[in-house]
Amino acid sequence: MNHAELDVHRRTVTLPQGEIAYADIGDGPPVLFVHGVFLHAALWRNVIEAIGPGRRCVAVDLPAHGRTKVRPDQSLTVAAQAELLVGLCDALGLDQVDLVGNDTGGAVCQVLAATHPDRVRSLALTNCDCHTNLPPERFRPAVELAKTGELAPTLEQLAADPALARSDFGIGVGFQHPDQLSDDDLRSYGACVATPEAARECERFVASLDAADLLAIEPALRSFDRPTLIVWGTDDVFFEVSWAHWLRDVIPGAREVVELEGAKLFFPDERGPELASHLQRFWSRVEAGAIA
Repeated sequence: MNHAELDVHRRTVTLPQGEIAYADIGDGPPVLFVHGVFLHAALWRNVIEAIGPGRRCVAVDLPAHGRTKVRPDQSLTVAAQAELLVGLCDALGLDQVDLVGNDTGGAVCQVLAATHPDRVRSLALTNCDCHTNLPPERFRPAVELAKTGELAPTLEQLAADPALARSDFGIGVGFQHPDQLSDDDLRSYGACVATPEAARECERFVASLDAADLLAIEPALRSFDRPTLIVWGTDDVFFEVSWAHWLRDVIPGAREVVELEGAKLFFPDERGPELASHLQRFWSRVEAGAIA
């Protein structure tokens, strides 16, 4: 599925918590996909395509990403983002979802699962922030720049320079094969930070990242007993595999860690069909009652 094909399914709704854009594809048991920093709903397009009919796939654009704009006074903490997603579920009539997160989106999913466990049928986490690893050490300099208002110009530069965007200084660091990122990919993802206004909004998002949000919900996460799958790329420079096993040991509903050899942070984009196969197997077991 290319970006234009996904865009046909994009919608935007204004909630009490703020605006949120999302792609809504298919019918059946609902799945809520949550991306991370500097990307948007298109991260999941190849997963959604591989899942095929039989699921209602809702992939959000987090605040200051994709088509989701933010109010000047809007909180962008991980906790606030989780509440925004609950508001979206209410607006779409989704009482319970299969929740899937990556990167910062995985942190948002943990907060949502811990604070609203009744809204989550199952949880699937891919490489993401957890415990005190928010932000991860490799990303901490970007957060410090954001807090001093110095990150936005760099983000604009990355959006304007495809070679730089494909490098380890750009989103290329999260891809196993950054040379295969098309100009269309870079144009779509780069739109998040292509203007001074958008870059400033994204900068504020980055500056809001704080491990305190995850530490606050950790006691509740340790009681989250809904079926949980953890799928982790082994070559990620931000989130080592040890964090996947930490999550498995902390979340009572977690039974399995699937390691994808060679995969990096944004593998849901590059290896969508592979992730989809693990999700479908997991959901089938949930539906059959094989995972309590």
